Amino acid sequence: MKKAVLSILILSATINFSAQEKEGSIPEVMVSGKLLEMPLKKVNENITVISKEEIKNSPAKSVEELLAQVTGFDIRRRGGNGVQADISLRGSSFEQVLILVNGIRMNDSQTGHNSMSIPFDLASVEKIEIVKGPAARRFGQNAYAGVVNIITKPSSEENVIISGSGGDFETYSLGIGANFGTKKFSNFLQAGSSSSEGYRYNTDYKISNIFYQNQYQLENGSLKFQAGIQEKKFGANGFYSTPTATEQYEETQASIVSLGLTKKYNKFNLNSNIYWRRGQDLYLFNRAKPDVYRNMHIGNNIGGEISGNYQSTLGTTGIGVELRKEFLASNNLGSRERFVTQVFLEHHFSFFQDKFHLSPGISWANYDTEGQFFYPGLDVGFDFNDNHKIYGNIAKVNRVPTFTDLYYVSKTETGNPNLLPENAISAEIGYRFQQNNFVAKVSGFLRNSNNAIDWTKQNQNDIWRAENIGKIETKGVEIELGQNFNSFLKSYSVGYTYLDSKSLQSTNLISRYVLENLKHQFVAKLENRFFKNLTNQLIYRYNERVTTGSYQILDEKLSYDLKKLNLYVLVNNITTSSYTETFGVPMPKRWFHVGFTYKIGL
Repeated sequence: MKKAVLSILILSATINFSAQEKEGSIPEVMVSGKLLEMPLKKVNENITVISKEEIKNSPAKSVEELLAQVTGFDIRRRGGNGVQADISLRGSSFEQVLILVNGIRMNDSQTGHNSMSIPFDLASVEKIEIVKGPAARRFGQNAYAGVVNIITKPSSEENVIISGSGGDFETYSLGIGANFGTKKFSNFLQAGSSSSEGYRYNTDYKISNIFYQNQYQLENGSLKFQAGIQEKKFGANGFYSTPTATEQYEETQASIVSLGLTKKYNKFNLNSNIYWRRGQDLYLFNRAKPDVYRNMHIGNNIGGEISGNYQSTLGTTGIGVELRKEFLASNNLGSRERFVTQVFLEHHFSFFQDKFHLSPGISWANYDTEGQFFYPGLDVGFDFNDNHKIYGNIAKVNRVPTFTDLYYVSKTETGNPNLLPENAISAEIGYRFQQNNFVAKVSGFLRNSNNAIDWTKQNQNDIWRAENIGKIETKGVEIELGQNFNSFLKSYSVGYTYLDSKSLQSTNLISRYVLENLKHQFVAKLENRFFKNLTNQLIYRYNERVTTGSYQILDEKLSYDLKKLNLYVLVNNITTSSYTETFGVPMPKRWFHVGFTYKIGL
């Protein structure tokens, strides 16, 4: 932790040296809520928005690596460049974070291990919206600790963007994207492929994807369509089971199709969609000997939702209904299905000249196999002026076990068909300051879980078992600040999260997920502009886990813009730190990439 503090002091000195330069300003950002769309400065929630410009300049090759740069996230990867990763937020399990693509859920009923199978490249992302804490309740199942909404957007600007990169371990990527059409009917098409021989034995991978999206403008509305598929094939040395299982192999597919309609009728705004999300997962314990042990899972989620909000003298009322059918066919888990009905209701009050905001809400969900669940909650906010805001949230959240939690069986793991759904009371209070180019946030949060679900074992020689481990108390503090400049120092940001998560029932069990959280996390970003077209971004991360100690990572991206051509050098783990993020899987040492993007106007 001493090095982390030293880094803060160095960064502060650099900031003070450059602070006298001419400052820029932060543009207004709109946040796409489940029921309401509001300016970021007005929301009474802990929300982070990652812009397209930030994504472009970041030394990240995948969405997972980008999220690792946001304090509060614990990205537990197995391998590099987005091969396989679990997303944890503020000490949650990977099943407790909901992943959306343009508002459509990517989590499936089999397992959250495959939730980050996104059918497009990072360069295609317009922005990422992150909701932390109890305000995520309105999204339903899996929105236990937070929500990540990955947003793409077709453009009427007609162009073709070609991208490519190469790096260590025979790594390469190639991609092509095209925007075409008119302002009334805009289209976006993207295809990409990446591959590597791996940074150690049996960690090779190949990832392919294709994605299409369009938007047809209506009078006071739009009709939106998206369809995409991603396929991953990768060696999984030690990824699951035990570190000695060096011959594991996996192939996954994830596809999504959705059609949505938004329409405004005077004071009523309508938002609706129908969707189909398919996931396929092939696992081999020994890739050279498939007959030793083989699992095949095919899952389908088919659903639709309709929501709207109405503005009146009493405020804004939002209501929504979602129906979803989940199917799974598996040689291990069996043939499973369940039908889910969810209803959302929320009202936004505003008092004292739009300074005090109150948003009570409730969600109701019915699972035909598990029963009914209620998610009541309350958001409160007070704007002292345009710069200072305090807010608070409290809500009850629930999560129904996945089919893997319930029924999975192997030589090293066994599910539990008697698992109860887990639930928690979650609360947060925070303060946000924003003025022109400067933003600062501080918050304290608490989550008291009951019937918490984890995979545990009594000793190292035992097998992992899915269990309700009782009550878990998670509390912490989060601090973030950042500033933009029009100078040599282009921007900086720092973030720190402290977590204290503990079981309130004494147990000697070894935890696989829930009690393996980060205790201290510090993230610092520094972006400089050299001359007009040359920029450099450094990202420093300090993570200290409660069981395996600490590690530090330094990443860098140097970019040169020449009209339509962008050239870059990207280096991950500059200092060649030795570290693991999950199950003792060693992560890559220093990894160089060089690449380009070229835009062609049509």
